[in-house]
Amino acid sequence: MSRAPSALAGIALVIAAVACFAMLDTTTKFVSASVPILMALWFRYFFQAVATTAAMLPVRGLSILRTAHPKFQCLRGLLLMMSSLFAFLSLKYMPVAEFTAIGAIVPLVITLVAATALGEKVSALRWSLVVGGFVGTLIIIRPGGENFTWTLLLPLGMVVTNTGFQVLTSRLARTEDPITMHLYTGWVGTLLVSTVLPFVWTSLSSWSLWGWLVLMGAAATVGHFLLILAYMRAPAATLTPYLYAQIAFAMIGGWIAFSHVPDRWSLVGMVMIAICGAAGAWLTARESRVLNQFNVQPAES
Repeated sequence: MSRAPSALAGIALVIAAVACFAMLDTTTKFVSASVPILMALWFRYFFQAVATTAAMLPVRGLSILRTAHPKFQCLRGLLLMMSSLFAFLSLKYMPVAEFTAIGAIVPLVITLVAATALGEKVSALRWSLVVGGFVGTLIIIRPGGENFTWTLLLPLGMVVTNTGFQVLTSRLARTEDPITMHLYTGWVGTLLVSTVLPFVWTSLSSWSLWGWLVLMGAAATVGHFLLILAYMRAPAATLTPYLYAQIAFAMIGGWIAFSHVPDRWSLVGMVMIAICGAAGAWLTARESRVLNQFNVQPAES
């Protein structure tokens, strides 16, 4: 497959993936009103783990379980499970679009981590984009405002844990099979939440709730598979700007399901985050092209 059609296929897959993630978040918010958070979280991971195993084990056999870093695979699974827990709690208390926009600052936080903890050089322009993303977040949260409550801080817990997950993923992806990583993520999350499941399990008031739980699990599983397929077809620098389409999908989902439209200041914050994040991704793509043009290998940190 030539480079251009492959990149276009990757972009299409990423857009489909973030549409699935927006559906996951919208469904999660709806389900959280009637189903205990930890019970819904367990179902989300259990569905992903079983579906991934059923799809890949007959094709790949037990070799799919082979990993050189089992401890890091478990840590990665723990970080994503904690990120999902913060996400589920956040969605219970705040609108889908605003939650999605705050979660979109993760790439900007990764830039901050790269500069402070990993010792990478970060340009003044990148620093300005990081600051702009955080200002956008503050505009959405509005600490001290009349509508501010402590629950608006929950997405920040998701940002922290998801940043750790993404940094660890980038390191493991150099040597580990992405399908193996996906499988471990599902089962680690399932096993961790299973430890508390007996204490939170409850009978559901209607069969339709089971249908919504299935939709939630399917959206998460399909979304992650589409994302893996996308990154197999195009580099991350090419695809990252299109991840911000999830904000638009989340706005549509929140409007359809809950008749919610973000207020003016929330929209300003969301636009700032999307612009800063997409600009950061564009800079990464440009730097990657320059490095490739001159056959320069980026320094590992």
